Amino acid sequence: MEQTAIFWPMIAHFALVIGLYGLLGIRRKQAVEEGAVKISQFRENQDEPAQSLFVRNSLANQTELPPLFHIVCIALFVTQGVGLIALSLAWLFVLSRYVHAGIHVTSNRIRYRQPAFLIGFVSVVLLWGALAIHLM
Repeated sequence: MEQTAIFWPMIAHFALVIGLYGLLGIRRKQAVEEGAVKISQFRENQDEPAQSLFVRNSLANQTELPPLFHIVCIALFVTQGVGLIALSLAWLFVLSRYVHAGIHVTSNRIRYRQPAFLIGFVSVVLLWGALAIHLM
């Protein structure tokens, strides 16, 4: 298997983050245009308007579990440990992050968001397990 294939799920996750930044900007602009907030409120991140709160929280979630994903992907690449299982788990993680973010920025229903998070969490744990097995 081509070891560099592990970078495609990482790039796909990066695209999600960029998309969330764009959506955050759009929703904040709408909130200002609607008069819900003053632009100065964003200077210190005070009182995030309802229109953009879920997006900001979703974006914050992309700095919690995903760094563990990116680190293990790089470790797998460096040690030549990228195989079909690892690559499949990486894509499963990214898919779960897209689903999680989609739920987060729309209905934000925990009932639906939690399973998406758990799938991503388990995927990352299994990726670290794959790395450990590869290193043995």
